[in-house]
Amino acid sequence: MKNSSRKPLTKLPIKVATKGFYEGFNKDVTITAKILLGLLIVWAVIFPDNSTTILGSLNTFLLNHFSTWYILCVAFFLILALILAVVPRYGRLILGDTGDKPEFSNFSWFSMIFGAGIGVGMLTFATAEPMYHFANNPEVIQGLATASGADNVRYAYKWAFLHWGFSAWICYSLVGLSMAYFSFRRKLPLTIRSGLAPLFGQKLSGKLGNTIDIVAVIATILGVAQTLGFGVEQFVSSMYRVGLGEWLMNADGTSSTAAIIVALVVIVGIATLSALSGLGKGVKWLSNINMGLSLVLFAFFLIFGSTFFGLQSFFLGVFDYVVALPELLFTVWQPDGTVVGDTLATWQKDWSVFYWAWWIAFGPFVGVFFARISRGRSIRAYLFGTVILPALMCFIWFSMVGGTAIDLTLGGTDAISSVGQESQLLAMLDVMLSPSFAWVMAILVLVLLLTYLVTTLDSAILVINTINSGGNEGPKGRPHIIFWGVILALVVGVLLISGGLGAIKTAMVIGALPFSFVMVLMGISLVKAILYDTSPARLETVKPVDEP
Repeated sequence: MKNSSRKPLTKLPIKVATKGFYEGFNKDVTITAKILLGLLIVWAVIFPDNSTTILGSLNTFLLNHFSTWYILCVAFFLILALILAVVPRYGRLILGDTGDKPEFSNFSWFSMIFGAGIGVGMLTFATAEPMYHFANNPEVIQGLATASGADNVRYAYKWAFLHWGFSAWICYSLVGLSMAYFSFRRKLPLTIRSGLAPLFGQKLSGKLGNTIDIVAVIATILGVAQTLGFGVEQFVSSMYRVGLGEWLMNADGTSSTAAIIVALVVIVGIATLSALSGLGKGVKWLSNINMGLSLVLFAFFLIFGSTFFGLQSFFLGVFDYVVALPELLFTVWQPDGTVVGDTLATWQKDWSVFYWAWWIAFGPFVGVFFARISRGRSIRAYLFGTVILPALMCFIWFSMVGGTAIDLTLGGTDAISSVGQESQLLAMLDVMLSPSFAWVMAILVLVLLLTYLVTTLDSAILVINTINSGGNEGPKGRPHIIFWGVILALVVGVLLISGGLGAIKTAMVIGALPFSFVMVLMGISLVKAILYDTSPARLETVKPVDEP
């Protein structure tokens, strides 16, 4: 209570170079992040077996000892968001000055939010996630439902919605809300350290703040690498499906080294060019394009897919998910020496905990990006647009696309479940359509996949440079934009070639843990700042605008 009367921090000087190659950048953050990521790349190249073994052991240790932590973190984020949205005096606060208007239209704003926050996941997991949980989930493990049976459809969607619903989007939204609040209301730099200003004050100008931003950059690179890894696998599969050559695949059905390299050069090259054009041009237009193509693909499944089955899965799945969410948020399964107990604990670590780590690792990148495009919106409107709407979009997409796959499987088709997750969408199109029409739709998927990956990557490059420059949103030197594009390509390429997607997953889970502590502190800082701004002595300020 003693500190509540102190004037909030409105200046946070961050040292940046004034000349030379790193002009405009915080050299401590930028160079340290480059060294750490460079060491990871060199280690994976020179000692692939050793790096895979050590990273795997560390990953196992973290999952065994921090599973509960990850679960409670996400529960805290969701409860905090609910309070901020529901309580009028909190929800009315504007992310900016009184009278500030949103920079982007609602469509462009939501397109950029959705493209950066989900992207390739809609193409890979809209089919794969419901299909997997249809075959196995905690109810199946406990003997309450039949694997791949009609009685398991509702359970499959309950778990798919848990992983891609409110819990996922709040990890992005909280970081963005913190950044927007402290940057646009308190005039602090648009960088991660600013979100902890109420707790640490001017100490954030020095080593403590540098450490926080370094953690954010590493988490961003590894989180985006995870998404890019999935995307590259599906991109190669799509190129193979449209007939671009047998060289794309190995004999065992995995992507060839040459295919991975070509895919990364294409994706990262276009993303880097888009990042060079800036937020208002390349990123905005690509986001609008992939949203439009997504609606075309969705319309296809709405017309030609299992529409009734999908709509039924949507409504029942949302109902089951919302009813079960309070319990699911706090459920932690621990090994108990029984087959069922141990299997449940392993399942949760492999799925729910992995996803929470992935979304947290994605948090700094997507969060800073959300903040950059959300000035002038109220807290309530912001939370509605960054948590509720995108989650509902995921739900309906998973229901229509994944529902069609499940319905075809129930009808006796095994062509979808017999291929890897990166190929299931295309396999489903092969079942539904004649070869010529399936080829046309595969082209659409390939283009959509490319635009989603490029949107994600160019946004990530811009955000990384924003963090490295102490929150400066202006354009950065071309060499730095190109450098981070190359780093992303190298991290993904090296880890994919040396250890496959498993190596990227492992590195991502490890990188997410430090940032999870930062996010919890950001939530506490945000509460402290909002309580100050809505105290009786301060309540003369802002009228709500842009309310949903």
